[in-house]
Amino acid sequence: QVQLVESGGGLVQAGGSLRLSCAASRLSFSDYAMGWFRQAPGKEREFVGRINWSGASTGYADSVKGRFTISRDNAKNTVYLQIDSLKPEDTAVYYCAASRTYPRLGAGAVDFWGKGTLVTVSS
Repeated sequence: QVQLVESGGGLVQAGGSLRLSCAASRLSFSDYAMGWFRQAPGKEREFVGRINWSGASTGYADSVKGRFTISRDNAKNTVYLQIDSLKPEDTAVYYCAASRTYPRLGAGAVDFWGKGTLVTVSS
């Protein structure tokens, strides 16, 4: 079955950077828009950002604009999330998502989910 495997999470100090990766398998990767969501302790999962199949279009939640950057490498079946200027409120489990509908991905129209990677930001 389809697998989305996130990696790159960890403990980092506020102000630091991380790059998360999500490797897809058994998926026609370039047919899918990809996205990232996060879930902080005690909170609901929220949309972070998305990228269309070619990488030409991206979109972000207002709370992360200017600090988060999504990219993808279709040759490697991998999507990335570069996180800069990390804040303690960025602490969450970050999930990778695949969707056949880029416009609705941010609203939760997701076909496949990864299991997540934990990012902890210390102050």
